Amino acid sequence: MNILLIGSGGREHALAWAISSSPLCDKLFIAPGNPGTAQCGENVVLDIADHRAVADFCKLMGVGLVVVGPEGPLVEGITDDLEAAGIKTFGPSKAAAQLEGSKAFTKELCAEFGIPTAGFARFTDEAAARAYVAKTGAPLVIKADGLAAGKGVVMAETVEQANDALAMMFSGGLGAAGAEVVIEEWMIGEEASFFALCDGTHALPLASAQDHKRVGDGDTGPNTGGMGAYSPAPVMTQAMEEQVMAQIVRPTLAGMHQRGTPFKGVLFAGLMITADGPKLIEYNTRFGDPECEVLMPRLKSDIVPALLAARDGVLNAVDLRWSDKVALTVVMAAKGYPGTPEKGSVIKGIDKAAAEKDVLVFHAGTQAKDGDIVANGGRVLNIVALGKSVSEAQAKAYAAVDLIDWPGGFCRRDIGWQAVKREREG
Repeated sequence: MNILLIGSGGREHALAWAISSSPLCDKLFIAPGNPGTAQCGENVVLDIADHRAVADFCKLMGVGLVVVGPEGPLVEGITDDLEAAGIKTFGPSKAAAQLEGSKAFTKELCAEFGIPTAGFARFTDEAAARAYVAKTGAPLVIKADGLAAGKGVVMAETVEQANDALAMMFSGGLGAAGAEVVIEEWMIGEEASFFALCDGTHALPLASAQDHKRVGDGDTGPNTGGMGAYSPAPVMTQAMEEQVMAQIVRPTLAGMHQRGTPFKGVLFAGLMITADGPKLIEYNTRFGDPECEVLMPRLKSDIVPALLAARDGVLNAVDLRWSDKVALTVVMAAKGYPGTPEKGSVIKGIDKAAAEKDVLVFHAGTQAKDGDIVANGGRVLNIVALGKSVSEAQAKAYAAVDLIDWPGGFCRRDIGWQAVKREREG
């Protein structure tokens, strides 16, 4: 069948790499794609915000499945519109995508169905929010309710930082995303990401990962969309995965079904593994980025039948096989990120890095210009390596990073540090 993949980041390059290797995929289109996805299929110029235009393209090109990568189109209802036009689409409905589109929606769902998460309060008034902060004290987590491209969460260690975050959000610093704010308790523990394919009723565990949100080494500085990740996450033991499925994922599916908004697609649970067990930090309703870049290289099964089964409601008939190897990705970002990234700098050595054994390079914010690859975003490249351990994968990834000649970029040099420390001590 012909398949259309929507998106342009590192996640989409990783998905394009996996989908294009499927015997079921006759032709892969990517809208709009990037120079990396162009190696896996055909990039097409398509206004993905114009759902009718997307549907018309699918009918013209005989597309049998649409896979939606980023969260924006899902929250805008692209799945509903394409399905109404008779086009099979992998991704949740607009109503179900609220699990990512609204922090408050998810927190209320957790409260209703007994899903463990941080204590919280919701505010649409800055004065009331400030009064709550003054009463509660710090540390706190301040979250914009809506989508904010990974920049809507502030870890406020002091009351002053909390009030600064409230001022920024309520003054429009994040646009409409900050019109409502959720204030959460600060949870103590180790973070992990857990993924499950869902068909509305059944959930199939994928794999775990751990990403690094802070921009600087040692998990310092402001939050980003993610500076690197590795899979599997050692903290997610088999027993812990079963606990997450039983206490978080399955109750979420049951609650969404009970509300009349069944969830189909990828459920990405951001978790805090606390002394009291796993607690939900937040949900994303798509493959994570950069987590997808470490999941796809470890997946030994064909991804396309699994995506179709999730859409068709027959996921209980699917089984997936995973490599025992560890995958680790280092994100190379443009200087200025997560603020205003510097665009247009030339990147050399990508092919050299990608030629290394057990190494993949997934493009994110890149652009082909005058025969060169140039930076065209914040997070620009994902350097992925496979190894028998986190330490080995880390060493291979950074050796490949060092082959890339890009003075206009930077990366963290400690991705996987918690797992590496655990390996050395163990």
